[in-house]
Amino acid sequence: MDTTFAKYKISKTKIIGMVGMNPSSYYRVPSLGRKGNKPSEFTFHKSEGLVNQDTVVESIKDILGHEFIDCGYRLMNSYLQRDGYIINHKKLYRIMKENGMLKLENRIKRSGSGRKFVKFRKVNTSRPLECLEMDIKIVWIPSVGKNAYLLSIIDVHTRTILKDYFAFSIKQDKVIAFLSDLFLDLQYPESVVIRSDNGSQFIANDVREYLGLIGVQQEFTHVATPEENAHIEAYHGILKKEVFERVDYRTFGEIEQILKRYVIFYNNTRLHGLLGRITPMEKWNQDKHLILTKKLTA
Repeated sequence: MDTTFAKYKISKTKIIGMVGMNPSSYYRVPSLGRKGNKPSEFTFHKSEGLVNQDTVVESIKDILGHEFIDCGYRLMNSYLQRDGYIINHKKLYRIMKENGMLKLENRIKRSGSGRKFVKFRKVNTSRPLECLEMDIKIVWIPSVGKNAYLLSIIDVHTRTILKDYFAFSIKQDKVIAFLSDLFLDLQYPESVVIRSDNGSQFIANDVREYLGLIGVQQEFTHVATPEENAHIEAYHGILKKEVFERVDYRTFGEIEQILKRYVIFYNNTRLHGLLGRITPMEKWNQDKHLILTKKLTA
């Protein structure tokens, strides 16, 4: 542009107009970097004063490290404000983006991380105790106006309900005791896989460590895919249809006794169409010779 002006003595304004350029585009000086002010390196905390970005990142990691928290930058802004930070959501977005915390797969691993998810939606078994499924069903107790919980575990091959546990609260220590009693009764079978959903009782580190110690593999269903745990889900659906929608009960003790009787009926009397119209226990007795058990030593 300057050469043309010097050679032909034409004003810059005319040349800019001839080529159809906006004058502001020609005279603008490139910023050679990020637009606007340089981002602040410090953030104010109500009790600690100004803290650097590394401190903010560690606080974000602590929040994402909670067993049940997995959020984006807007909700994270609220968590940080509760912790005493005064931080703009745009600044928080930049910090989380720079540290790879915006994408779900890149967020901080939590206690439930490292889970092995099921590979195949449909389970094909060749023997009893090859694949088990467990789940918890909520049961309303009218007399006390609150829920109780039924933990059931089914053998996929025979559809036998191996064990259940009914209580007002089921935490990870109860799950461990439940599984310990089960596998002791079964003489610790080999090559067992247990499927479950991602309930907090099942993904707990202590539960996973216990199953690893006794050599039981654990698989978890993907989110919103009850069909991957179809057999125990079907059993709990049958309970709803054949027990909870038909039986009038009021107290915990009443429904507890009903459930105990129903498991005996289900395993020993109720014919199962997919088993060839035999009972689960008949199928178990047909194939129990295929079970592999560990040699127990004193």
